[in-house]
Amino acid sequence: MSRYLFDNTDARTPDRFSVLESCYDPFSRRQLQLTGLAPGWRCLEVGGGGGSLGDWLAQQVGPGGEVTITDLDPRWAQSRPHPPQVRLLRHDIVNDPLPGEGYDLIHARLVLLHLPERLDVLDRLVAALRPGGRLVLDEFDCTWTPILAAPDEESASLFQDLHSALLTQLEKAGADVRWGVRTHAAMTKAGLHEVTSMTYGESWAGGGKGISLHRVNMQQAREGLLADGVTEAQLTRFYALLDDPAFVVNSYPLISTRGRA
Repeated sequence: MSRYLFDNTDARTPDRFSVLESCYDPFSRRQLQLTGLAPGWRCLEVGGGGGSLGDWLAQQVGPGGEVTITDLDPRWAQSRPHPPQVRLLRHDIVNDPLPGEGYDLIHARLVLLHLPERLDVLDRLVAALRPGGRLVLDEFDCTWTPILAAPDEESASLFQDLHSALLTQLEKAGADVRWGVRTHAAMTKAGLHEVTSMTYGESWAGGGKGISLHRVNMQQAREGLLADGVTEAQLTRFYALLDDPAFVVNSYPLISTRGRA
């Protein structure tokens, strides 16, 4: 099983899912609609997390369709009710066989970014599409998080330094922190046609919903951060900064890329 810095078994995992669903689900839904999503489609939602997008897909495909939601730890999705056309599956996309083939639509959000084997996984996903089927990958460029406002220069430097330290932890775990900007070329090379990308971003102010993603990420990466020299005092100041409305940072840009088999 591939290493994943943000362990899905961690008790704080629902906090991450809540932020991602609140901030990014509307954009992801729009990109999925642009595939021509229709009743009766067979869909695969890879790394479905809390299951929000899988449930939405089920509403679109109707009772005649099928949606399979996979995750390393599906218990978070199991905690909510789902339409009967939804199947939940514990699944490791790197090591386990895919749960089917001939899909009309396959979607993954913030999955391949974390996988050293991302290109092999991409090839497998493409192979699992029916002719004309669509693949949609939503991925971050983690390096582009400009500070839009800060109470002082010291606060801005603190955020930049600790965020850089977090990216180092991600890279040590095998993530490609710029995968979002590489996805388009990778999908084209994998043989998909009509490849196109759209990017979404917004401002995250201190004390708001979106910026709390930085708190959860830092908390889960704490052990590695401290081992690499980040101090408890710096973390305490960082968390306080995330609660300060005078601090505003751009969200992670979510780059959605879709292509046709």
